[in-house]
Amino acid sequence: MEVKIGVQHSPRELVLESAQTPAEVEQAVTEALAKDGVLSLTDEKGRKVIIPVAKVAYVEIAEASHRPFGFTTR
Repeated sequence: MEVKIGVQHSPRELVLESAQTPAEVEQAVTEALAKDGVLSLTDEKGRKVIIPVAKVAYVEIAEASHRPFGFTTR
């Protein structure tokens, strides 16, 4: 699953591939916002991303898109 996080005052968004379900990511975001603490997510490679909730502009949760590559015919 792909998670995009917009950070205030940053021109780029953070994008990570997560093995968590959309419901788990949504719950983590909701809990972090309620506590006014930090948002902590782990990507598929085990790397942890920690963001202060006060700096989060938005969180987009989407299924990972599998793009065809190489020589394909449609």
